[in-house]
Amino acid sequence: MRNYKFAVVLSGSGVFDGAEIHEATMTMYAIMKHNSQYQIFAPDINQHHVINHITGEEMPETRNVLIESARIARGKIKPLSEFNANDFDAIIFPGGFGVAKNLSTFAFDGINCKVNNEVENAIKSMVKQSKPIGALCISPVVVAKVLGDVELTIGQDKDTASAVQQMGATHKNTNHGEVVVDTKYKVATTPCYMLDATIVDIANGANNVVEAIIDMLD
Repeated sequence: MRNYKFAVVLSGSGVFDGAEIHEATMTMYAIMKHNSQYQIFAPDINQHHVINHITGEEMPETRNVLIESARIARGKIKPLSEFNANDFDAIIFPGGFGVAKNLSTFAFDGINCKVNNEVENAIKSMVKQSKPIGALCISPVVVAKVLGDVELTIGQDKDTASAVQQMGATHKNTNHGEVVVDTKYKVATTPCYMLDATIVDIANGANNVVEAIIDMLD
């Protein structure tokens, strides 16, 4: 019986300013379904901004990424500063605009974006130990920024694909549930809501990334 330990990194709670909740939930479900376990992390920082998910308008308030992510984690969460690659077999990043606004500045600075130091350190520490990394939806842009010459997918969006290629990555167009695996860095990516998707598509994508990671671990 496999019992791998996954770190799941969230970026808040809600697609427009945090983690995409369907992607986060289906990732956790897929990990458990494959007889493995997870620990959720998030950086203890303020969100870039707060969005009303009904109107799409910015709200005049401040929220914390760790506290908001704890909503999805049901309170069982640790600050990303406590992440130690020695304790985990793999790390996985669900998508959502929080990845591009809180974990990085990609939403505002594109190819010149900066990645949160704790996120960058987590990715690099897993690569150093040759441990797999999963990234869903928009999250592969962060992996591309940190690693450079990695093969990945963000689906079929031409502008985003162009951006990751300018960062040094090789992009492959994909459809629902398809996974691109970079064997050098052990990175598995899938597009999820970067395509016009249903929650079933998200479940399939998350499951397939987890399966690809477990295949690398086995």
